[in-house]
Amino acid sequence: MLVNISQNAYNQSQIAAFLTVYMMRSITLEELEGFRDALLELCIPVNLSQYNTIDLCGTGGDGKDTFNISTLSSFVTAGAGIMVAKHGNYGVSSVCGSSNVMEYLGISFSSDSDFLKTCIEKAGICILHAPLFHPAMKSVGPIRRDLGIKTFFNMLGPMVNPAFPKNQLVGVFSLELARMYNYLYQQGNKNFTILHDLNGYDEISLTGATKVLSNRSEIILSPEDFQVEKNTAESIYGGDTVASSAKLFMDIISGKGTQAQNNVICANAGMAIATVEGLSPKEGFEKAKESLLSGKGLQALKTLQKLSAS
Repeated sequence: MLVNISQNAYNQSQIAAFLTVYMMRSITLEELEGFRDALLELCIPVNLSQYNTIDLCGTGGDGKDTFNISTLSSFVTAGAGIMVAKHGNYGVSSVCGSSNVMEYLGISFSSDSDFLKTCIEKAGICILHAPLFHPAMKSVGPIRRDLGIKTFFNMLGPMVNPAFPKNQLVGVFSLELARMYNYLYQQGNKNFTILHDLNGYDEISLTGATKVLSNRSEIILSPEDFQVEKNTAESIYGGDTVASSAKLFMDIISGKGTQAQNNVICANAGMAIATVEGLSPKEGFEKAKESLLSGKGLQALKTLQKLSAS
């Protein structure tokens, strides 16, 4: 089916109908696996295998309108010395996706492997803008935006990083999807951590407990495990435009975030650091905090901006 879509075998109405089916019933494990394999087969791969990279990516579609937590966490992770291959796209079910804010802040999107390797070597992070690597899906993007709600492509996003990173931190919008991801990742050789916040977020929100599944364990994490206060939903809202989201992004990465914002970033970045280095969540949190508050995360962003401008 996806191969036919990539070959423009269907018109927009037919594709919209196909996407709508999966809003009316749950996707099966076999379908998710098949769609993932088809997209990876159709993608333009980029070889970053010489680096031990991680991708921090959420499915989106949780309807929570948080700020760009996984993108900010990616820079904090890079600032802590972990190499990041960040897969992202424009917002579909949210105002401002990862690519919207990166573009606004002057980051160039490229599929050139030499440029991406330079980004990793100098900034510790490269940005993989999904449409450049998944040209087969270009006909789907406008339809997803018109529908404006989550589709099964939200579920696929974190699974189809064209750099095939060795490590993955992924947040999902439902416990059912967390179990599917866990099953599929267990079949491969990826080092992974899957997050589902039990209040419905596709990342750690610190508004309550988070289910964490990995190739090492299955645990429930609470704000107390990071020795921080519980957040309110309001304290982690995002901007309502791309410009306000980018301003919020810059405030937080520059160390001017609120306690709640900083804690959420450090909890998510901390889990990425812990995934790669085999640390406890609290140890990862402390390393993330050091990266954020010392300005190392900001330095990673500034280096990437400079590379984009040159």
